[in-house]
Amino acid sequence: MPIDLYYVPYSPPCRPVLMLAEALKVELNLKLLNTSAGEHLKPEFIKINPQHCIPTLVDDGFALWESRAILTYLATKYGDGSLYPSDLQLKAAVDQRLYFDMGCLNQRLSDYMYPIIFANQPPDAEKFKKLEEAFEFLNTFLEGSQWVAGSTLTVADISIFSTVSTAQAIDIDIFKYPNIKAWYERAKSSIPGYNVCQESVQTLKKFIADMKAKNASG
Repeated sequence: MPIDLYYVPYSPPCRPVLMLAEALKVELNLKLLNTSAGEHLKPEFIKINPQHCIPTLVDDGFALWESRAILTYLATKYGDGSLYPSDLQLKAAVDQRLYFDMGCLNQRLSDYMYPIIFANQPPDAEKFKKLEEAFEFLNTFLEGSQWVAGSTLTVADISIFSTVSTAQAIDIDIFKYPNIKAWYERAKSSIPGYNVCQESVQTLKKFIADMKAKNASG
């Protein structure tokens, strides 16, 4: 039975779920939500997800949201154990990197970029400094390691790759961090869903350009 995924094509949190599904060869029944029209606020969707956020996955009646929770669920149910290991310490390391992405790297990126895109505000130097610190953390994690949570590709790489790709979409130079640059190039040729990521990034760039044009016109 296909798995329903409520999503928006340009949404950074939706991107890693689409990438992982490609990697796992899991069939998704994509349900596009027009959030600009408030479709995520309709009663039928709120019944599925009271927080009315995307992505939201429904697998045989089981509803789940928050992209990183969806990643670990899909990898556990449909994977072979390589992308989300069962070993306690290896799994904990992957979880830590996922929480780092959610609570630090992606959060600081969002704090920096959203006021620029949605509120037409100038870049905030302090927020950018905090974002740079988060990238320095990631660069340190990758010191002497091929992947963000150890010696093999995991869902943590897929999640963080999506975040880094979003940073690139707003012209942040992530290649000034040598370990991130090497990891990024490795990931491009190793993640089966890379093409899905790039399609989403291009859609995001168009969305950002449209928002800038809208803000400029008042």
